Amino acid sequence: MIDIPNADSLPAAVATVRSDSFLTLHYRLSADDGGDYVSTFDLSPATLQMGSGQLADSLESCLLGLAAGKRHVFHLAGLDAFGSHNPRLVERIARSALPPEIELRVNSLIEFSSPNGSTSFAGFLRELTDSGALFDFNHPLAGKPIRFEVEIIAIM
Repeated sequence: MIDIPNADSLPAAVATVRSDSFLTLHYRLSADDGGDYVSTFDLSPATLQMGSGQLADSLESCLLGLAAGKRHVFHLAGLDAFGSHNPRLVERIARSALPPEIELRVNSLIEFSSPNGSTSFAGFLRELTDSGALFDFNHPLAGKPIRFEVEIIAIM
């Protein structure tokens, strides 16, 4: 006679992050040389759908196969995280071409809309003169090695 254990006594399968998982998590993204770029650890957790573009592919790859309940830290090379810094995405714009209602402060992120209004994008204001402004449209962490800390809370 074969002894078949009661289904209630079998260990439950541990859910792990898949490419189509819906997640609740805390995460921190920072440059390896210091300062947090973004962190949810002192706030409400974030939710995201894997594969939807809410998180860079390189960061999503770090999450694949993780189970809920543990904190993980990943270090990514600058090129692997957000690509290299592209000098062609640094652009000087004449002040007369900027909407007058925009508050211009050096070292701030300015939101722009595409000409047809269907897309928005952000530029980091690096320099401001009487005649123009120098904007960097690269990701702020482009070309920099990063530290990605994550704690998966729930996997659905």
